[in-house]
Amino acid sequence: MKALVALILLVQLPIHKAVPAAPPAPLGCDDPESEAAAEVAVSYINGHSHHGYKFALNRIENIRVLPQGPNNDIMFLELDLLETTCHILSPTPLANCTVRSFTQHAVEGDCDVKLQKLDGKLSVLASKCHSHADSSEDVLRLCPDCPLLASLNNTDVLTTVTAALNDHNSKTADAYLKLLEIGRAKIQYHHPVHIVSVEFAVAATNCSAEEAKANVEACQLLPDDQSNFGFCTATMVTQPSQDLRVDCQLYGHQVPTPDIPFLSRPGVTYSQPGQDTSAGLVPSVVQGFTNHNLRLSHNNPVASESSSSEFPTSMLSAKSVAKRAVANVAQHDKVPRPVGFVPPPPPCPGKIRHFKI
Repeated sequence: MKALVALILLVQLPIHKAVPAAPPAPLGCDDPESEAAAEVAVSYINGHSHHGYKFALNRIENIRVLPQGPNNDIMFLELDLLETTCHILSPTPLANCTVRSFTQHAVEGDCDVKLQKLDGKLSVLASKCHSHADSSEDVLRLCPDCPLLASLNNTDVLTTVTAALNDHNSKTADAYLKLLEIGRAKIQYHHPVHIVSVEFAVAATNCSAEEAKANVEACQLLPDDQSNFGFCTATMVTQPSQDLRVDCQLYGHQVPTPDIPFLSRPGVTYSQPGQDTSAGLVPSVVQGFTNHNLRLSHNNPVASESSSSEFPTSMLSAKSVAKRAVANVAQHDKVPRPVGFVPPPPPCPGKIRHFKI
């Protein structure tokens, strides 16, 4: 009898089925975890760029997370970056680098970055970027008198860089400097004034400036364990009277990272037939461009979500359909809202940190 009562009570107990854990909410572009991933991505981009300037984060456009297992996620970031005034060889921390203003003819970078977060540690697996200067029309609309970026192999630009470096080397008692690359250039015409402004990276050689006068061909860049890079700015006024102002600063020796020796990083310099090569000018590989394109250093297609093997085509198609469905619902949402209701911001894209190009 007791057994029968126990059986009846057991049957009457509620049956609890195991409920699968709800998937984590998707990350928003301004969530701390997203910003931490973006910081790692930007540091990687700057550390693996071979030319031009450091870039700063302007906006996180999108983030996607694909769980791979316990404490193991693949993350895809879409980032908007802006060029700073710090050359890639500058030891200045990115936080202390100034983002170029809109009126300085800003350069924007668009990057896709694939990361892995394993046991809480982020690492970059691939990066794909391109960078471009803002349109001349946009700059002139806001600042009609602002000079625009000039082609890095423009004749006036090359002449100014050569004259500036020769001028510096003729007046210094320190090491003879050679050109590594031209970073930016502007030409300003305001009749009768003609001004050329240039920025370029340099490196110290094993010769003093005095020794170079006897045999400049013998002057070689210092090896990695002694390397000393620097940066120069120069302005040449050619009309109505001539004037040249040059300022060069050396960074001092820096210990190269094991995977990116310094001498493999810079290297694009510029010349044309008949150009004076005493400043270390060698043939160009990006003739006609006004800025160094990040694509030269970051062009791995697997960095993009659409090209990654982790995302099958069906999943990508479903993602696009879902996006359209959400947009349609939002467009036709007629549900009345309380007075003063402020809808929450969309999770992506994130906030703009500087300005939008």
